[in-house]
Amino acid sequence: MIVFPHAKINLGLNVVRRRTDGFHEIESVMLPIPLHDMLEAVVDHEVPRGEVVFTRSGTVLPGKPEDDLCWRAAMAVMEGRDVPGIRLHLHKIIPVGGGLGGGSSDAAHVLLMLGELLDLRLTEHALHERAAALGSDVPFFLNRQAQLAQGRGEVLSPLEVPLSGTWLLLVNPGVAVGTAEVYRNCEPTGSATDIAAILISHALEAWQGQVVNSLETYVFRKYPAVERAWEKIRDAGAVYYAMSGSGSTVYGLFRRRPPELEWPTDHTVRVIRL
Repeated sequence: MIVFPHAKINLGLNVVRRRTDGFHEIESVMLPIPLHDMLEAVVDHEVPRGEVVFTRSGTVLPGKPEDDLCWRAAMAVMEGRDVPGIRLHLHKIIPVGGGLGGGSSDAAHVLLMLGELLDLRLTEHALHERAAALGSDVPFFLNRQAQLAQGRGEVLSPLEVPLSGTWLLLVNPGVAVGTAEVYRNCEPTGSATDIAAILISHALEAWQGQVVNSLETYVFRKYPAVERAWEKIRDAGAVYYAMSGSGSTVYGLFRRRPPELEWPTDHTVRVIRL
């Protein structure tokens, strides 16, 4: 079985406060975008029952395969079950440490894929519970739709965001930014802004300045290449422009196809019609 885990962008990310459990209370709208990794899983009777052989290709990933969210997701659904052995392969395309949720999407799709492949009949609640235990963004990727994320990111509400036909310019400046580092150094705003209401009730042209990613301040200061890419997108005439998640990817939304721009060779650039 082969699936294609998708990336996301954040339309605003308001870090409201630090929680006593070590996480942060946030408010963000996450939007799925057509940029994908590839995952393949097959039953292999030469692999001992209940075990997984996990391999990776594409973009080089840090750490051991056993530390990968894909491996942990597979273990979350297979441990303690009498199921056949599995060979699992990830081909990585979505930039790593880019605020696009690639690792979280991979993990969510492992849960969905193995649930179907092994006929585990996991309920929606069981899937969400396992996903939330793997990471705050993982539950979002169980359903391919725009959603308002609250709590630490796992409290989700479906949302209709009118962006059909809009052009997305996505730029990763070749910098991997650690999520934990960014949240550790951010300054919470202390108040909610109701991002969802702004997105629904205001035209795209009115979002800038109202739909804000409060993590940009630290990332732009620590990683100047991210701010330079953001400024270049702004100067190209984007109607709305922002950093996605905790960075390092920045993006712009355009009513028409964005102009061709020259970018450094270490930048990953995608132009996508939504």
